[in-house]
Amino acid sequence: MYYKILDKIKAELKKGNKVAFATLTEVKGSSPGKAGAILAFFKDKSIMGTVGGGILEYEVITKCEECLEAGEDSLFSHSLDESSQDMPMQCGGDVSGYIKVFKPTPKLLIVGGGHVGFNIYNVSRSLDFHTIVIDDRQEFGNKERFKLADEIYFGNISNILDKLKIDENTYVVIATRSYEKDLEALREIIKQNPTYTGMIGSVKKWTTLKSELIKEGIEENRLNKVYAPVGLNISSNDVKEIAFGIVAELLLVKNNGHLSHRKDRK
Repeated sequence: MYYKILDKIKAELKKGNKVAFATLTEVKGSSPGKAGAILAFFKDKSIMGTVGGGILEYEVITKCEECLEAGEDSLFSHSLDESSQDMPMQCGGDVSGYIKVFKPTPKLLIVGGGHVGFNIYNVSRSLDFHTIVIDDRQEFGNKERFKLADEIYFGNISNILDKLKIDENTYVVIATRSYEKDLEALREIIKQNPTYTGMIGSVKKWTTLKSELIKEGIEENRLNKVYAPVGLNISSNDVKEIAFGIVAELLLVKNNGHLSHRKDRK
């Protein structure tokens, strides 16, 4: 059973889905579940494994659902006796456990393989991203240029983006060779649900592009979620520093970070 659970978790992660995995780490006294008992809770609310059944299992499943929604791990503990307000039972034991939320590898989608895109790729190489690069030109969208990228595509940008799975686990940076290609890319991406979308360019360019998409019927509140001009204001005009500022902003969003100095934290 353990191997089947692990195989199922692996399959769900490949699909881009999170999984909550509960383990009983300590059992004192009598309990329907023993230390080491495991249970996996999936996005579709299906379950594999057991921590003992009954009210205990119901409570653990409820906690797994909360953890999956929040994307955060959690400890849990329960008393299994009649005096327990949250879980009155006759077992008389105490259980403790841990819920680990397994998350799929986040995807970094770089639309544009030119100077900025190439340097974003370089900056992000040491980070835990599944990297996808797209360009409409083969000389800028090939394995020789992006040797360690996980996926590389060249050709019609709209067609490529239409076939990709862009979800809440995706972080997008648009840095193509022209205004028209940026517009083409954003027009497709805005239909999806990435956690982060950033686009290179000036304020004037973004204002014009945004106005054009609103005229096409795209809701302004969706466009307001785009980080444009992209990046934190921490760099010079050097393209490597610009790329670093873009990746820094992306990580700020990904990790719910704060713009503060660690030395100032109490």
